[in-house]
Amino acid sequence: MRAIKEILAGARAGDRLTEGEALTLLSAKGREIFDICRAADELREEKVGPTVTFVRNQNIHLTNICKNLCGFCAFGRRATDEGAFCDDPETLRNKVRQARKNRVTEICLLSGVHPDFDASRYAGILSCVRETAPGIHIHAFSPDEVSHAAARSGLTTREVLEMLKNAGLGSLQGTAAEILVDSVREVICPSKVSTAEWVRIIREAHALGIFSTATIMYGSCETAADRITHLSILRDIQDKTGGFSELVPLSFLHQNTRLYLQGLAPAGATGREDLLMIAVSRLFLDNFQNIQVPWGKVGLKLAQLALQSGANDLAGTMFSDDVSGSAGALGADYFDPAEMERICRDIGRTLRQRLTDYTLV
Repeated sequence: MRAIKEILAGARAGDRLTEGEALTLLSAKGREIFDICRAADELREEKVGPTVTFVRNQNIHLTNICKNLCGFCAFGRRATDEGAFCDDPETLRNKVRQARKNRVTEICLLSGVHPDFDASRYAGILSCVRETAPGIHIHAFSPDEVSHAAARSGLTTREVLEMLKNAGLGSLQGTAAEILVDSVREVICPSKVSTAEWVRIIREAHALGIFSTATIMYGSCETAADRITHLSILRDIQDKTGGFSELVPLSFLHQNTRLYLQGLAPAGATGREDLLMIAVSRLFLDNFQNIQVPWGKVGLKLAQLALQSGANDLAGTMFSDDVSGSAGALGADYFDPAEMERICRDIGRTLRQRLTDYTLV
């Protein structure tokens, strides 16, 4: 295996990293961490320039009732649990009206995978949002929700995706990916779709002209090699479809999760791992334009360093993030663009507002 300096020189010269080379970088310690971050930052500068982007968006949580109850999640509830909720149409409309008052260009619908939701229910939710806020981009639902809706409705996943697109879906969430290694999924999310099913549905969406985010949730019980396997799957999909708008790395929030409390997972990723995930993703995912900073997961100070380690996007304003809050995150609900601008200016970068598809406003 080549030394880290040789790997970085090759990446900067345009060589596509192998999985083994990416694993070497992701496992780095000591001063070499800064060499990797510097190389990733230089590549980011060449690829997308000095601009840092963000979208003015709002999360709307529809329900916390979930069929999965994954060990890494502290948000999901059974229907009979204390604190369980499921919005009726008028409650949803009120949340959408509030989003319009906040002058957002994107609404992100977040929820548990409700056991009773079928394709018609998901399509009805989209129609409700579209009618209440015409013109706002709707970023919603995961491949796991698409699979569940198909099974509940006796439809194919492609038919469900077509229904959702016709009802107003703008882009699909690349969530429910967690780690795309089935041996890991059996521990952290055994009720979710398999790796192959997730990949198939994402590729179907892209083929229908529905673009999506790509995500990775790291820092639970996977290995560094598992993380690289996951990134390799994403890179392969992007080679074939070009349908991913960005990578969203999601650092595992451990505090209130069963995985951590039962001793099945550590206390999340370290700062070294967070920065290297950003940097190695930039170097390895040569067919991705945008790498997002999960500011609600890593905190604003580390988010600023991530912008100097290969990332170019600060995600969104969000206004609320009950999923991260339930897991124990503090300050993960709203990021004021004025504060975004302050931390960008501090590192000599320019902040620009974008739309969901990365068109600059």
